[in-house]
Amino acid sequence: MLWPPRGDGITDADLERLYAYPDDLDRPFVQVNFVSSVDGAVSVDGRSGGLGNAADKKVFALGRDLCDVVLVGAGTARAEGYRGVRATEVRAERRSRLGLSPVPPIAVVTARCSIEPSSPLVGDTAVPTIVLTAGSAPRERRDALADAGADVVVAGDGSVDPAAALRALDERGLRRVDCEGGPGLFGSLIAADLVDVLCVTFSPLLVGGDAGRIAHGPLPEAPRSLELASVLHADSALLLRYRRTRA
Repeated sequence: MLWPPRGDGITDADLERLYAYPDDLDRPFVQVNFVSSVDGAVSVDGRSGGLGNAADKKVFALGRDLCDVVLVGAGTARAEGYRGVRATEVRAERRSRLGLSPVPPIAVVTARCSIEPSSPLVGDTAVPTIVLTAGSAPRERRDALADAGADVVVAGDGSVDPAAALRALDERGLRRVDCEGGPGLFGSLIAADLVDVLCVTFSPLLVGGDAGRIAHGPLPEAPRSLELASVLHADSALLLRYRRTRA
């Protein structure tokens, strides 16, 4: 599906329909969101914000409107200056109509509990941040984050097991998962075959340099097959949505 067709505009209702999660989920459903330059760079000067346009930012915000939880790696959270999602950053009418909580929590993946208890990601929140960590993380760091108000979850031994992390979210009733990166977390989800949808915006920029790609990590036993679900275009950017195909 190509939008907008014949130059017509696309409405908020159209976008909500295109990016909606399946109804009646019985397991976590992971939708990953990324922006990339056309030459494959995932960032400009270490941040993704220099790549997106207004349309990409609108779809990014829509992901937060529609989800139960925002999943992000600690490195991305630090680089992008994450804090808790604010009620003013989501559309209250949409979330209420869809039966969602007023704001989604952030779930941050950090094998060593590297988030500081004083971080805005922990202290500047409307709902407790979920910290998904490993059993090998220092106990004092886990305790300090819990004392600061975070919901600390051990999901793996030496590293965070993506499947265990999603089970922990499922236990909290959080099945609509909006993954905002970064590349390491995305790579681990690919390796574990836990990606259901990839939303990727290709920005009309040539960045060059040494910026990384949108995913890196363990090599899966075979590439994961996708099918193109929708295409949007705005200001020379392409906003693509791919669904995982399973036998």
